[in-house]
Amino acid sequence: MSREHPVPSAPAPEHRGRSLPRLPGGGRLPRRLVQLYAGLVLYGASSALLVRSGLGLEPWNVLHQGLAERTGLSIGVVSIFVGAAVLLLWIPLRQRPGLGTVSNVFVVGLAMDGTLALVPDAHGLGIRIPLMAAGIVLNGVATGLYIAAKFGPGPRDGLMTGLHERTGRSIRLMRTLVEVAVVVTGFALGGTLGVGTVVYAVTIGPLAQFFLRLFALPAPPAGGVVAAGAPSEQVILRR
Repeated sequence: MSREHPVPSAPAPEHRGRSLPRLPGGGRLPRRLVQLYAGLVLYGASSALLVRSGLGLEPWNVLHQGLAERTGLSIGVVSIFVGAAVLLLWIPLRQRPGLGTVSNVFVVGLAMDGTLALVPDAHGLGIRIPLMAAGIVLNGVATGLYIAAKFGPGPRDGLMTGLHERTGRSIRLMRTLVEVAVVVTGFALGGTLGVGTVVYAVTIGPLAQFFLRLFALPAPPAGGVVAAGAPSEQVILRR
């Protein structure tokens, strides 16, 4: 392709003196939507792999699994109900949901149940350990994809930022307090707590940070619209 720069033609009379409208996100909307929904689907799939590994789940899925054991509902359906309930807590915290927030509630749970229907139970550490590792790494990829799309944090991440803003305490402290309570409650209800939970807690921060940078959107042209997404990135980077 030629790299020469032709002389631009004069704009049509009806366009003189005013700029053409831009797509949201500086014309990057299609890519952002793909990143958002690919990330949410992969997040649900990664959680399902951790379930099948049987070696421990992420903090919130310990709770979801415990509630699923008690109610007879699938873990994905429980995840949807819990996500919707957490979203209601945004009202007193004065948080504003985005497309990514609402989509997170439904897509992750559906993807988790769909993956569980396709992936059989694992037997033997030779299969369970690779499943655990794949689930954790895939979770980092998924987090980087959907957070970098900048459509708003998930309901649980928004809860952390809301508590941070209302209490003045650090995001790290709010996340720790909430997730410890979630894990303890989930374990008491029958959720799986194990080495996978510990490995996830230690590695997900660096993984998410790496993939956030990898999938970061290019800077918009001058005058482009930049979608707000800082609070959700702070939640990940300050784990």
